[in-house]
Amino acid sequence: MNRPPNNVLIAFSIHLFTASGAFLAFLSIVAAGEGRFVSMWFWLGIALLVDGVDGPLARHFDVKNVLPNWSGETLDNIIDYVTFAMIPAFALYQMGMLQEYASFMSAALIVCTSAIYYADTRMKSRDNCFIGFPICWNMVVFTLYVLQPNWYVAASVVALSALLTFIPWLYVHPVRVRIWRPFTLGMLALWAACGATALANQYFGYPVPLLAIIGITVSGIYLYCVGFVLQILGKAA
Repeated sequence: MNRPPNNVLIAFSIHLFTASGAFLAFLSIVAAGEGRFVSMWFWLGIALLVDGVDGPLARHFDVKNVLPNWSGETLDNIIDYVTFAMIPAFALYQMGMLQEYASFMSAALIVCTSAIYYADTRMKSRDNCFIGFPICWNMVVFTLYVLQPNWYVAASVVALSALLTFIPWLYVHPVRVRIWRPFTLGMLALWAACGATALANQYFGYPVPLLAIIGITVSGIYLYCVGFVLQILGKAA
């Protein structure tokens, strides 16, 4: 079936927009290697924004049917693995938050469980929740970066999250899960705003404000646990 040229151009442009996340990942790796962690998180934040926008765009313009030979899902998964797992694992090691042996063990847990998760064809529930911890290591490691807990607390958070990869608890997709979506999007916005505030203060050499720390902690716990709460209440499956 022939497609109107404009539709094809728009669809391919959306694929290119998704692919730009790969270059953002490259920029974040360079920044991490040079010890510029604020810049690293900035580039990962932009990549997260791209990841949040490209899906709705693709569905709105029916990219899957306009360009059936190009898999946006595969492209998205490739970039997500790098930005959500590989780079956070590298950052956790590079930032020196953990003792050296714990850094290597934590990195191994992150990259290996994430690879297994992406190979699981059952990662999504009927209502678009993720089944098992959904490889949001960028958010987990960033939260640890801001809070700066004791290294054994950070290692325990990593180990617990890796374990939860294989436990069928639900985790909401903030955009695609309709239940409590306005409130969930609000909490995601709060997390992003507090994260941006933390990075801005660090960039200019100021301490992270207490309100930003509280906001990241509260919104992060909500995003981490809300799917399980909905599951217990029987509102998600």
